[in-house]
Amino acid sequence: MIPKEVLKKIRRIQITTSRMVTDVFAGQYQSVFKGKGMEFDEVREYQPGDDIKSIDWNVTARMGHPYIKKFVEERELTVMLLLDLSMSCYFGSVKQLKNQLAAELCCVLALSAIKNNDKVGIIIFTDRIEKFISPRKGLGHVLRVVREALHYKPEGRGTDISLALQYLNRVTKRKAITFIISDFFDKDFKNLLSISNKRHDMVAVTITDPRELDLPNVGIINLNDAETGKSFTIDTSDSNFRKKYQEDAVKRIKERQKLLRSINVDNIDIRTDTPYEKELIKFFKMREKRLA
Repeated sequence: MIPKEVLKKIRRIQITTSRMVTDVFAGQYQSVFKGKGMEFDEVREYQPGDDIKSIDWNVTARMGHPYIKKFVEERELTVMLLLDLSMSCYFGSVKQLKNQLAAELCCVLALSAIKNNDKVGIIIFTDRIEKFISPRKGLGHVLRVVREALHYKPEGRGTDISLALQYLNRVTKRKAITFIISDFFDKDFKNLLSISNKRHDMVAVTITDPRELDLPNVGIINLNDAETGKSFTIDTSDSNFRKKYQEDAVKRIKERQKLLRSINVDNIDIRTDTPYEKELIKFFKMREKRLA
């Protein structure tokens, strides 16, 4: 039984993101994610201005005047969402936890996909594969994806991106647009991500909270590592410690960006303290410019 507060969240996300997709993202989504090719639609009479290369000579000979073959884009695609629900994602210092923001992003991307008649599936992972919902169409299916993203209680604590990518390649035989939504607190996934990007169109959606970049001066505090459970005490009044913390965070992000660029994986950098719409629009415009 899903708690009422979760159902309310799902409904709120559906209303908010449906409006956003209709007003902003659906057209841009279609323009940057193309179909698999062209498929035959019909034969019609030749009209001035038509490409003579399209003439169907067999039909033309039979009918006594020119006819052309008309093709349309084979639009249907498969979109896969790889959602990280490791314990580090159950954190947030602003309005939303990282996992809640990730669920909302799943809804935006899924609604954009089904509005263009594409299929959507999801793989929820931690340090194990938690849940797989195979790609399908329809609003009801999208709401199920969002419900699982919001309500699913993972068994694992850590993050294993390579495992999620291995599973993706096993269950998805055809090329898929794949958004991997994670805080990327993991190592040694470059090789699998590079291999997966050759099979699929991979997009890394990185989610960061401001407290992961900068610590406030609040004195001595006790912390727990969400993924390992290890406890430790830090003195945030130590300016040298805060500076080192910030430097390490910046270094980690730069290394991640460098890794993604080196294997040609696009990155949408999302923060819990700023609207994600701007970053999605920025991503779509970047893809459009590349395809132009």
